Amino acid sequence: MQTQSKFNSWILASRPKTLPAAVVPIIVGASLAYSQNKFIVLNSLIALLCSLLIQIGTNFVNDLFDHLKGSDTKNRKGPQRVLATGLITDKEMRFGIILVFSFAFIAGLYLVYAGGIIVLIIGIFSIAAGIAYTAGPFPLAYNGLGDIFVFVFFGIVATAGTYYVNAFEFNFLSILVSIPVGALITNILLVNNYRDQNEDKAANKKTTTVIFGRKFTQLQYTFLIIISYLVPIFLWINSDYSILILLPLLSIPLAIYLIKMLLKLEGEALNKTLELSAKFAGLFSLLFSIGLLI
Repeated sequence: MQTQSKFNSWILASRPKTLPAAVVPIIVGASLAYSQNKFIVLNSLIALLCSLLIQIGTNFVNDLFDHLKGSDTKNRKGPQRVLATGLITDKEMRFGIILVFSFAFIAGLYLVYAGGIIVLIIGIFSIAAGIAYTAGPFPLAYNGLGDIFVFVFFGIVATAGTYYVNAFEFNFLSILVSIPVGALITNILLVNNYRDQNEDKAANKKTTTVIFGRKFTQLQYTFLIIISYLVPIFLWINSDYSILILLPLLSIPLAIYLIKMLLKLEGEALNKTLELSAKFAGLFSLLFSIGLLI
């Protein structure tokens, strides 16, 4: 029973509801490669595994250092955190971080073998950034750089990187299709920061919401949704993709609903907005991927 309880604690620490952020860029990058007859199944699956492990490792680091810095307490408005509630000890979490990132590195060695030194550089920087997000002398999330980190690494790097391990090249399209991925995954973080503004301010965690205020975050959230829709429209106008590339526009009603939620809700009520923002990113990217494939 105790073993089962500990296992459940590790599942909770991995933050399952955030894992679509690791899956979405792989789906879009692989779909682009498939549309160009450059898709490699094994490489894409290993990229997915590495992406999930890096996401989980980043969540572990975030849990540990938010706890150590006092950002997470038992009274937090967001989902339960395992260190703040004593379900996992600091020592156990440090071991978990090393284990997960080690598995990610080992799994990625096959992609290095297939794709060369560029893949190794991408992998090392991705793991280092996952740690630097909340750890180290200049934690990104505590210095207003969390949004940029998520956009770059969960958007551009993960999506274009997935395309690269299939096609063994970068091109304009691989960067372009990564924009809505990065934008909508960043919006997941924005809701989290918007909800936790007061707690983050008290813990000296300088998110963009703490620095610029809630109105700025509302505008930023809306802007990132808008540019996400502009990408498939641009592709339809300027490429050979069919009108099906506009399938993401079917998700506009949900986008409007999410914006309204962010404008109206406060505190724990925003946990639903957070969950729906993750699902929205997944839905948009699935529709986008279908448009790329057909």
